[in-house]
Amino acid sequence: MNKLTILVVEDDSSVKNLMTTTLKAHDYHYLTAQNGKAAILEASSHNPDVILLDLGLPDMDGVDVIKKIRTWTETPIIVISARSEDTDKIDALDAGADDYLTKPFSVEELLARLRVTQRRLSRMQGETEQESVFTNGQLKIDYAAGCVYMDGEELHLTPIEYKLLCLLSRNVGKVLTHTYITQKIWGSSWENDVASLRVFMATLRRKLEKGPDAPQYIQTHIGVGYRMVRVE
Repeated sequence: MNKLTILVVEDDSSVKNLMTTTLKAHDYHYLTAQNGKAAILEASSHNPDVILLDLGLPDMDGVDVIKKIRTWTETPIIVISARSEDTDKIDALDAGADDYLTKPFSVEELLARLRVTQRRLSRMQGETEQESVFTNGQLKIDYAAGCVYMDGEELHLTPIEYKLLCLLSRNVGKVLTHTYITQKIWGSSWENDVASLRVFMATLRRKLEKGPDAPQYIQTHIGVGYRMVRVE
């Protein structure tokens, strides 16, 4: 598996040195930036594979950096921040971040997050726009036919359940916030109707995970949103 080029955006020299030393020891290529403007310049000039981004930058908020970068690229962004409140995580994820790691963090966890991102990138690179079938464990979605199968048997989903499943499947491994999901499925008028989303998600999960020993395809991130996990 080819190593990634990582852009490290961090103004704290001790934290930056920890991350870059870890990356170098594991044969990752890396670039660095100490503020938001430099991060945007490096991202646009060098097109890194992954961005590790601190939110508390000296010249601008990291959330604004995410929004700016998202205007031209879907490069995975992993936030690494001392901000641990759910609202901070939600703001970053809604702006377009793919993952959120809270300081202090272990280098083992950082490397694990990078491996997950690398696997996701490899799958994305192996896919083509013409592919119309998604598979994950025993789950199969035929996008062209609008059909879903589990263990070879067709599942009967409501239109909303099907839309939710397709949205999650097209973002495997990525946490989708409540706001993001409701906007994509129903539009802005449903933005705050998290209770309704939970109902639809519960019925969908019951159809996918029919017993206590069944694989868990959808992971709940309490207070934040949902993620489809890759089932081997």
